[in-house]
Amino acid sequence: MADPSSYRPKPGEIPDSPGVYRFRDEHRRVIYVGKAKSLRQRLANYFQDLANLHPRTRTMVTTAASVEWTVVSTEVEALQLEYSWIKEYDPRFNVKYRDDKSYPYLAVTMNEEFPRVQVMRGHKKKGVRYFGPYGHAWAIRDTVDLLLRVFPVRTCSAGVFKNAARTGRPCLLGYIGKCSAPCVDRISAEDHRELAEEFSDFMAGRTGTYLRRLEERMTQAAEEMEYERAARLRDDIGALKKAMEKNAVVLADATDADLIAVAEDELEAAVQIFHVRGGRVRGQRGWVTDKVEEVTTGALVEHALQQLYGEESGDAVPREVLVPALPDPLEPVQQWLTDRRGSGVSLRVPQRGDKKALMETVQRNAQQSLALHKTKRASDLTTRSRALEEIAEALGLDSAPLRIECYDISHLQGDDVVASMVVFEDGLQRKGEYRRFQIRGFQGQDDVRSMHEVITRRFRRYLAEKEKTGEWAESGPAAPAGGEVLTADGSPLADLGDTALTEDDGRPKRFAYPPQLVVVDGGQPQVAAAQRALDELGIDDIAVCGLAKRLEEVWLPGEDDPVVLPRTSEGLYLLQRVRDEAHRFAITYQRTKRAKRFRAGPLDEVPGLGETRKRALIKHFGSVRKLRAATIDQIREVPGIGLKTAETIAAALAQAAPAAPAVNTATGEIMEDVQDTADGTTPDAAGEPVPTGAPDE
Repeated sequence: MADPSSYRPKPGEIPDSPGVYRFRDEHRRVIYVGKAKSLRQRLANYFQDLANLHPRTRTMVTTAASVEWTVVSTEVEALQLEYSWIKEYDPRFNVKYRDDKSYPYLAVTMNEEFPRVQVMRGHKKKGVRYFGPYGHAWAIRDTVDLLLRVFPVRTCSAGVFKNAARTGRPCLLGYIGKCSAPCVDRISAEDHRELAEEFSDFMAGRTGTYLRRLEERMTQAAEEMEYERAARLRDDIGALKKAMEKNAVVLADATDADLIAVAEDELEAAVQIFHVRGGRVRGQRGWVTDKVEEVTTGALVEHALQQLYGEESGDAVPREVLVPALPDPLEPVQQWLTDRRGSGVSLRVPQRGDKKALMETVQRNAQQSLALHKTKRASDLTTRSRALEEIAEALGLDSAPLRIECYDISHLQGDDVVASMVVFEDGLQRKGEYRRFQIRGFQGQDDVRSMHEVITRRFRRYLAEKEKTGEWAESGPAAPAGGEVLTADGSPLADLGDTALTEDDGRPKRFAYPPQLVVVDGGQPQVAAAQRALDELGIDDIAVCGLAKRLEEVWLPGEDDPVVLPRTSEGLYLLQRVRDEAHRFAITYQRTKRAKRFRAGPLDEVPGLGETRKRALIKHFGSVRKLRAATIDQIREVPGIGLKTAETIAAALAQAAPAAPAVNTATGEIMEDVQDTADGTTPDAAGEPVPTGAPDE
């Protein structure tokens, strides 16, 4: 615990201007980001008598070891920079609303040649139109099923679409009239895109014009005595009205607005958002957050606005945002919303009428959400705390291990040896800090040696970061210059499989933040290897244990007998979850590498030849076999292929053994004139690519 006076800036150092500030802990990890109209006045509040501070603010300033700031020109810039840094650093003491990415959206992929309607979650992609979010994915599918009768837009995956185009037969939806079947050219790409635009316009709330148009066409068909067409249009109108009935009118003036309500107590806050478009509720979402600092309702609203609109622009930001309390100051937030939309945005508290009544409904939803969350979390917090305490007691630790890292080795009979590192903080997964390793220090199967290598690599990076930040200056095994990773025998070793350390910027997702407990998947040998790696690096403040699968025994370094936790122990259950997650993460990576290896073709062995030029070569020659027979001058005719590259390709293909002749699986006939594909596969009797070899499971 640090004394705030030890890092308090000197009088006069802090500028009296708008800006954004960051508190860092002893590991240079950013733990809090804030903004201020006057940095001098705001930061002075943190360095007063600790007894006068809110308990959570007191915890933050005593956890921090330094503070720094950045001056900006306006409060709007400060708001934008604060949002960017919170997204970048994920500080533990900031208000963070959880579960946003779990909500499903109805998406129309307008960035594709043939737009597709589908359910999407996660980060929004450029060129895709989103509607929602919805509470459940089935609600989206029900709506789409009703609308496909009128707007038969493609809903199939890329694989189904390509297969239908190859066979000339559409899928079932094409036969029953719920897809216009662009895969078999029943409709042109331009007409299908226009259909997708109409679908999007209807979902965006522009329903009245389209319904009137259908009614006019129905009346005209009836007058021309085309009764079958009139009946179809009547049924289409009925389907559209049924879809619209799912979203009752809540605001009679066809308002586009977002309504935000907050329910809070001293510890937590719940936020509910209703998205109203065209006077109808088109989507709903809710968040719950810990109040890790003393914060007003207006500040909670401000954080919610940042979360909602920080990455949005244009019509995604409505003209009107209704809130229970206004941020202080209001003008920078309102200007920020206006800049994101590109036109004026009204941010206000509803006072009367339908909007106030609807806000009361949103408020009730927020209160129910908070009550439900507290009911669930009361048990969850107690259980996790008990689990961590049981682990600390069983392993003889001084305190509960708030950060646990677990390592597992995965391979297939000694091939594609990989390792995983998973992180649990406060008993919960921290997926953003998971890491994957490729074992490259030796060949073959040796789990013990692999574990030693992985632990060495991970904690050499930790020591290198400590040295870089000036924390670590004791004598001992120093990390190599530049943070180079070495094997146990001192030889250079390749870096991590999928991540690299960047310059020190305070992000939490890095190797500089140590665990209190290292768990390895295995028994005595693996535990001994992990402890030996830490001893060789001079690290003596990190506990190590292993969890053996056979009897679920916990092994400690240097102990002949395991620690046996009761089968009903919450501590054992948490260790099992950590171990199983490490195993899942490792085997997923191993299977990915194995699949990539078995899909590899002869062109993959050509150094410096990327996917784009490989595709260009196959497109030009038609097959690897014809490419193998080509001369260097013929290879140079392919755009992007120079003399040196052509010579390298010809030499590599000459050394590679030609693929075995393909066999027609239906007749047993050897197919002499087969065309090899770029990924080392050959077509089967039906024309589908199949691997020329199969993995030895």
